[in-house]
Amino acid sequence: MKTKITELFEIEHPIIQGGMHYVGFAELAAAVSNAGGLGIITGLTQRTPENLAKEIARCREMTDKPFGVNLTFLPTVNTPDYPGFVDAIIKGGVKIVETAGSNPVEVMPYLKAAGIKVIHKCTSVRHSLKAQQIGCDAVSVDGFECGGHPGEDDVPNMILLPLAADALEIPFVASGGMADGRSLAAALAMGADGINMGTRFIATQEAPVHENVKQAILNATERDTRLIMRALRNTERVLNNSAVEKIVAKEKALGDKIKFEDIIEEVAGVYPRVMINGEVEAGAWSCGLVASLIHDIPTCDELVNRIVKDAEDIIRQRLMGLL
Repeated sequence: MKTKITELFEIEHPIIQGGMHYVGFAELAAAVSNAGGLGIITGLTQRTPENLAKEIARCREMTDKPFGVNLTFLPTVNTPDYPGFVDAIIKGGVKIVETAGSNPVEVMPYLKAAGIKVIHKCTSVRHSLKAQQIGCDAVSVDGFECGGHPGEDDVPNMILLPLAADALEIPFVASGGMADGRSLAAALAMGADGINMGTRFIATQEAPVHENVKQAILNATERDTRLIMRALRNTERVLNNSAVEKIVAKEKALGDKIKFEDIIEEVAGVYPRVMINGEVEAGAWSCGLVASLIHDIPTCDELVNRIVKDAEDIIRQRLMGLL
């Protein structure tokens, strides 16, 4: 399957594994890239530029295919060493960067000067157009369904993707609600050039997270995610658990007066406990509505090839058969 995204990133299949905190390690990125997609190392999970440099080197030992690094610009308790991370990416020879969160305009000159292709995650058409304006090579359009930060507009992909297709000149992928061949075929039909998957890739054999996390995703229904931190304008879609219920109760009680400090116990520094130790009730962790469509834990190779085959079958058989 050839699209503008496969040509841009020189990959076989138009499937990208999005950056995920304490999930996007070298093992997963390499497995996705070896399967013909685009694997992504999550930069800030590495905590320091030195650690990221080591992770990039480790990934190179596992794959000779293209892979990228995610660099997210979001409000954090401690501001990361962004110049250091950019330097590690450039010196590591990485040629693809997925940016997310705030506008990456300040790092763009350094990335572009190094010949790096940039795909920016956006939750609206206006932000996608801005990404195009500042020189991003592609965008990942994140609908309201996505895990993590869906923005504040609440526009689902059935609306957002066609709007993006009408407005953008650069290629884009659909993110949020992407899980299988139906997702890929639908995304292509609405004008996208591929898909970005986060939650679906957590439930794979190579994802270096605790089995409890994978089972929690398999057990989830379409009613088991919650939106938190909306009053802080930092909305996040997470899997419901006891910690999330505490957050929701605090948000209801405090309303617009709530501060980050009020929920810091449930959201700050919980990812190692959840993803590594398997304490799935320890705090809030990102999960998309797509969890309800996940029913197995395949290898990345099995998953990517199944998605592409099923999408091709849908296009060739079901859709062509309707004409």
